[in-house]
Amino acid sequence: MVVDDFIVGGKTLSSRLFIGTGKFPDRRLIPDVIAESGSQVVTVALRRVNPESAEDNILSYVPDNVVLMPNTSGARNAEEAVRIARLARSAGCGNWIKIEITPDSTYLLPDNHETLLATQQLVKEGFVVLPYVMPDLVVARQLEDAGAAAVMPLGAPIGSNKGLKSRDFIAMLVEELSVPVVVDAGIGRPSEACEAMEMGCAAVLVNTAIASSENPVKMAKAFSEAVRAGRRAYLAGLGPVRDKAEASSPLTGFISSLE
Repeated sequence: MVVDDFIVGGKTLSSRLFIGTGKFPDRRLIPDVIAESGSQVVTVALRRVNPESAEDNILSYVPDNVVLMPNTSGARNAEEAVRIARLARSAGCGNWIKIEITPDSTYLLPDNHETLLATQQLVKEGFVVLPYVMPDLVVARQLEDAGAAAVMPLGAPIGSNKGLKSRDFIAMLVEELSVPVVVDAGIGRPSEACEAMEMGCAAVLVNTAIASSENPVKMAKAFSEAVRAGRRAYLAGLGPVRDKAEASSPLTGFISSLE
């Protein structure tokens, strides 16, 4: 396959699979999951970073050769998200930040307005900002204008494994935005990651689907292969979808030639 890297926040990435680090039955699985996935970007919740204890510190399980993308999980508004981002940078987590603002505790849906406010502030402070949002084209354009390095629309609620329920709206973002579109949340099967890539998404972020599987390491490999397959299909160009049948070989000439 020809080189098919993409650039986010000034970094050139060859893997289009981002990995989350929550919900694993055993944190010691995480290094193997990351290695098997080939992922180069890993997100962690800052509240799981504990410099006082290597065993409890999630960063102890993340290899040094990946891009660390702390998230603002738990933030309920822009002010809290900005504060968490600053703490993450102070804790040595770098300047990448995934803005995650979820005031709703039942469905954990992102607040797009507060996410835009946080993005505008953090971009000014030099962060590489990747906002997690509802797939709203108007807000996505505003995030792009504000300097977001990528836009991360949800496929379905976090942790639901329901797949690409917002598929049509994600397709609009892919078509209209100049920054990478990274599907975050909801993807539950490798086939759904493949579908997102076939649509032209730049990457996908997967956590629960891998962490809650019976074999997270094998599932990480499955997602890696699915993402690569979907990307290849997108680059190859999918054939048209038709409402009526169209024979793949001529229907005339063969029988009549025997008569």
